[in-house]
Amino acid sequence: MSLSSVLRTGVSGMNAQANKLGTVADNIANANTTGYKRSSVEFSTMVFGQGGGDYDSGSVRSNIIRSIGDAGSMRSTQSTTDLAIEGGGFFVVQDESGGTFLTRAGSFVPDSNGNLVNASGMKLLGSVPGGTMAANSTAGLVPINLSQVNLSAVPSRAGTLSVNLNSNAAVVTTPASSTTGTPSFTSKTSLVAYDNLGNAVTLDVFYSKTAANTWEVAVFNAANRPTTGTLPYTAAALATVSQTFNGNGQITAGQSLTVAVPGGGSLALDLGNTTQLAKEFEVRQANVDGNPPSKVREYKINQDGLISAVYESGTTRDLFQIALGDVAAANKLSVFSGNLYSANQESGAVQVGLPRTGGLGAIKSGALEQSNVDLAGELTEMIESQRSYTANSKVFQTGADLLTELVNLKR
Repeated sequence: MSLSSVLRTGVSGMNAQANKLGTVADNIANANTTGYKRSSVEFSTMVFGQGGGDYDSGSVRSNIIRSIGDAGSMRSTQSTTDLAIEGGGFFVVQDESGGTFLTRAGSFVPDSNGNLVNASGMKLLGSVPGGTMAANSTAGLVPINLSQVNLSAVPSRAGTLSVNLNSNAAVVTTPASSTTGTPSFTSKTSLVAYDNLGNAVTLDVFYSKTAANTWEVAVFNAANRPTTGTLPYTAAALATVSQTFNGNGQITAGQSLTVAVPGGGSLALDLGNTTQLAKEFEVRQANVDGNPPSKVREYKINQDGLISAVYESGTTRDLFQIALGDVAAANKLSVFSGNLYSANQESGAVQVGLPRTGGLGAIKSGALEQSNVDLAGELTEMIESQRSYTANSKVFQTGADLLTELVNLKR
């Protein structure tokens, strides 16, 4: 055994304990950092060649272990865009240069451009609902941006009109849609639809009994109402259909009608629940979809990562689908500032998918994943490392004293 090996071993012991203290300090400093994953140190021996009866002391090597795959506890928040993952996987985020990373830090808020970014300024990535998402690449993902959905006008495309027609009503010789003679009608109601710009368009619906068990339904644009009287309108009917009924008052023909909404598209009107019974005209159900321009009232994010906007009008629009990424060996990921991780050869390639598929976890809105640091455990580790460092320093000091004594023998 040489005294120099004792000094070398003492130094390696102090360096190893200093590394351990470094991880403890980092863990304690980030005990309240959202999505932080603790680091720890494992020690392994380094043995040098041994010969005869002499013992040549080796040294100790410190290996950094990162608990990236260990989830932290959940903390509820009041923000819908605060996100946590219940289970495996990472959020896929992007920096300003377009580089992609993985993270569990889900404190996302809209920036000045409407992009959802976390505390590190990283943009959350996803796809449009139903869009194609490559399983082994993040190339097809786009930043989730909420700035383009403040106002929304949805044109009318479908509706339902259910009425009862009086079977005892008199027959009309000239129905409402007639362009000759003096048109007349039996009953009338109105619906409100919306064009492509969100303007309200009133549709007047006329029912004319043209024969026994036979009725005409005619839809007019209320903007063309005559200045005097009820009929005729200043423009032809937008759509007409002939309805027939059996002896039980059930409709047998004319169950639907397609109306070209002025300034809008085609409105498919379901008339299938119309009846002809010995009772006065009655509107039982009148519904038309679409809405005028309205602001977003709130955003909703479900467990599948689907982000939807709920408007003041009550309508809901699906906006984006959050993507998650994962690797085979999460603890081997490369670590970067801001709780960011990147895949490498040891971790395996990133696999991209939707939440709750392929082993990926579910999205929890209004929650954040806390650090997985156990503060009490870190304080214990710090005390143990302090004592070990002191003991190694004593070994070094003793070896140095003996070396000095050896040198002094020559004197």
